Amino acid sequence: MKIFTYTIKDDKGLHARPAGLLVKEAKMFNSKITIEANDKIADLKRIFAIMSLGVKFGTPITITIDGEDEEAAAIALEYHIRTNL
Repeated sequence: MKIFTYTIKDDKGLHARPAGLLVKEAKMFNSKITIEANDKIADLKRIFAIMSLGVKFGTPITITIDGEDEEAAAIALEYHIRTNL
């Protein structure tokens, strides 16, 4: 299991466009991937679940990856989040 945290730095938070790109990235992996924010947990492969979290600027998020390709998924997703959010 791989876990990393990040605080959202995008002024608009995790809105539809970056959430869609994040889902696209997550779907490339077979591992179970979740995002936690505001005391809620959502499947990172489902855009509506992510949008329901209400992630705004300054919100800390925790990504948890568990599965056969968790190492590769953690590297790719952490890079994607740090460069886009």
